[in-house]
Amino acid sequence: MRTVTWPDGRTVPALGQGTWKMGEDARSRPGEVAALRAGLDAGLTLIDTAEMYAEGGAEEVVAEAMAGRRNEVFLISKVYPQNASASQLPLALARSLKRLKTDVLDCYLLHWKGSVPLMDTALAMERMRQAGHIRSWGVSNLDLDDISALDGTGCATNQVLLHLAERGPEFDLLPWMAARDMPLMAYSPLGQGALLRHPTLRAVAMRHGATPAQVALAWCIARPGIVAIPKTASAERARENAGARALVLTAEDQAETDAAFPPPSRKRPLAML
Repeated sequence: MRTVTWPDGRTVPALGQGTWKMGEDARSRPGEVAALRAGLDAGLTLIDTAEMYAEGGAEEVVAEAMAGRRNEVFLISKVYPQNASASQLPLALARSLKRLKTDVLDCYLLHWKGSVPLMDTALAMERMRQAGHIRSWGVSNLDLDDISALDGTGCATNQVLLHLAERGPEFDLLPWMAARDMPLMAYSPLGQGALLRHPTLRAVAMRHGATPAQVALAWCIARPGIVAIPKTASAERARENAGARALVLTAEDQAETDAAFPPPSRKRPLAML
């Protein structure tokens, strides 16, 4: 199984599970819980969520899915920018921990940059880490200009939009992070499903007896230091996603995908969803 080493030395799977849009409809909850459990059974033991997702509803889905299995899970949640101050971050974290039915997060992320100065958030995160409420902390949706200001503060990761059709971070952000052994978390690695219909991915998948989703995910996790977190509410799709870990793309595959989705040749604004 492909793994990534977290800055504190822990090993995490290079392929995890996202939860964006989970918890929004009670009728969908059993399927969402089943999908997350199927992912856990298949070794996708890193789960990413956020207080923003269904205003805590996704965290409650995660809590149900990992009931009795918390020790298996590398658990990540994210704080709203407006809750990332010294006074508000501990309160937001306490609410997330309560919804998740746990006493500690493996990593806590700033969801995006807001009006609270980044260094204030970093100090608040460090206090929570020292108090034992989180084991590490990081950021999300920060471009190089912003994350470079956190160099040396203990920031463990940066979660950004990265997939074959959105390769902007490869130009400068990814190399900067790689030089510091800081994992990059790739959200929406399937391009919200759009990549699955692309003829190039279909052709590569056919050669390997795989699926386009597995090709897109294998492309993400082929490079060191990247954790991909696809979201699915289908147990069958969760198992399909897990199969991407066994897929090794050839030089021919890489050349074909580069031709269809050229890597960036200049700096681009960081894309966000």
